[in-house]
Amino acid sequence: MSDITKYLTKEKFDELTKELELLRTVKRKEVAQNLEYARALGDLSENAEYQEARETQANVEGRIAEVENVLKHAQIVEERKHGEIVVMGSMVTIEKNSGEKMKITVVGSEDANVSEGKISNGSPMGVALLGKVKGDTAMVLTPKGKISYKIVSVE
Repeated sequence: MSDITKYLTKEKFDELTKELELLRTVKRKEVAQNLEYARALGDLSENAEYQEARETQANVEGRIAEVENVLKHAQIVEERKHGEIVVMGSMVTIEKNSGEKMKITVVGSEDANVSEGKISNGSPMGVALLGKVKGDTAMVLTPKGKISYKIVSVE
């Protein structure tokens, strides 16, 4: 787990806070009950239910630690409107040389979702866009080579 600042929208922060509460209360209790039941079945060395319950417990505790770390290092990113410089939370319209336009939002890694047009600030595209202004060209290194994008607008 990393101690690097995690950039989150308020919505993602709230979602992770709710998930953490669910994991700590409901999921931990369920795991404890499953472990107790499995122990009652006898020989733990050959008890598949017990092994499965222990694995589930490890997964739940791992996720709790992961979410706690993200929230501990979270910085809430406010959505910016009509900015001039591409920063965290900016909505950017970019254009390829082919004329194809895309609208993307620069977010933290926890919020990134390419199908929703949300790219991570740490991705090659995010890194190339940050700090640029309308009219600039961003060069993105891809497996197929460099692709240039013209910044059409920054909101």
